[in-house]
Amino acid sequence: MSDTDRPDNQPLSERGSNRSQRPSSPAFRAFIASGWDEQPPTLPGESPAAPYAAARRERLGALFPGERLVLPAGTLVTRSNDTDYRFRPHSAFAHLTGLGTDQEPDAVLVLHPDGDATHEAVLYFRPRAGKDTEEFFADSRYGELWVGRRPSLEEVAALTGLRTAHIDSLADELAKDAGAGGVQVRVVRGVDAAVQAQVETARTGQQETEAADTVLAEALSELRLRKDPFEVEEMRKAVAATAEGFADIVRALPRALAHHRGERVIEGVFGARAREEGNAVGYDTIAASGNHANTLHWIRNDGAVRPGDLVLIDAGVEVESLYTADVTRTIPVDGVFTEPQRRVYEAVLDAADAAFARAAEPGARFRDLHAAAMEVLAHRLAEWGLLPGTAEGSLAEEGQFHRRWMVHGTSHHLGIDVHDCAQARREMYLDAELEPGMVFTIEPGLYFRADDLTVPEELRGIGVRIEDDVLVREDRSVENLSAALPRRADDVETWMSTLRES
Repeated sequence: MSDTDRPDNQPLSERGSNRSQRPSSPAFRAFIASGWDEQPPTLPGESPAAPYAAARRERLGALFPGERLVLPAGTLVTRSNDTDYRFRPHSAFAHLTGLGTDQEPDAVLVLHPDGDATHEAVLYFRPRAGKDTEEFFADSRYGELWVGRRPSLEEVAALTGLRTAHIDSLADELAKDAGAGGVQVRVVRGVDAAVQAQVETARTGQQETEAADTVLAEALSELRLRKDPFEVEEMRKAVAATAEGFADIVRALPRALAHHRGERVIEGVFGARAREEGNAVGYDTIAASGNHANTLHWIRNDGAVRPGDLVLIDAGVEVESLYTADVTRTIPVDGVFTEPQRRVYEAVLDAADAAFARAAEPGARFRDLHAAAMEVLAHRLAEWGLLPGTAEGSLAEEGQFHRRWMVHGTSHHLGIDVHDCAQARREMYLDAELEPGMVFTIEPGLYFRADDLTVPEELRGIGVRIEDDVLVREDRSVENLSAALPRRADDVETWMSTLRES
């Protein structure tokens, strides 16, 4: 008997439904489609983000007059077999629609040319299906009985202020006036393969399409370099919730000490706060006790939290709008720094303060923040006798010996992505002057691994990072958005003591 003749020859793609035993008789279909209360449409008020999103779309469209710009939200991503990760829309889509959280997988925002210098924005998505459809009861990805009530075209239009259309009309709309010699079409690549394929079909004959898409990606990143008032307020919310999460961690330290994977206790406590007050964590929490702090992206978090150690916590709450905080504090498990721990901690704090001071200087450039922090750390390491020469020699381009203990950068832009504006051009990011509305981190550190024989034994295993979220105000002064969390060693000890007694 050949494989195709076997009675159990069922395509692999269909076998996941074997466990469901879903009824399919005509009588059942008729019964499940009937007897539902008719819910009148409830149109939501316009989102507070909507007017800001409209202004962002106008700014983007002005850069590409007469062109069609395609921004997919992205698709659901399989986590395991037939279960998906919680959906998060692509950041450019969220930024230009004002939609956050897990709204509208497979949606696409298109800016259609509407005259020489203007665009009409249309949001294409899959609206909810009627209760008389199979999707209603049988589709575990989109069905109302499985994932809840999806919005209608009218409801999303009311929320966003956008014209809405069914996703099934997208392909024809993309092809309108496109192709060789027609309207140029640009797409955000790598987000939705099906949409990208539709765009490629629509622009058959157009030249250098990948280069055109790269320019769009740059523009979308650079559009976020300066935050508008709505974005700044969302950042404030994210930082405030993050500060509460850090306080929760201090209160939970006794439980972490008693658990064989105390780092997971810390991670879980913060994650609970992030889900209660926001959407989720903005990135995987780093909860690194002892020598684990010297692994810069320690997210395994499966270690013990031991008396006498420092624990480095790098964490941020992402609020419903998807804006995230990014804060690091390094705290003594016992509530009091030892002398070597305090020595390292205060060196890092001095470096951070130097970066803050440089940021407040007229004409300061983004790259200057790192340089200011490195000057402090190089001189401190030289004083401790750790450099093979002088601080000045180490700071020279051909030296850089101090970077052995501080290999990462001191700052990055922050917003709807934890490393925001990442596709911006160098001259717009690293070499740019600080401008009002910019939000970024200041996060120097020192990392002395336990196996590093070039440092005194008393420093081995100590890792310290202090990270704050910073806003450039309209008067070009700088504000530490995360100042509610203590930074100075004495203040950290007092804060921890107060929380433990409460």
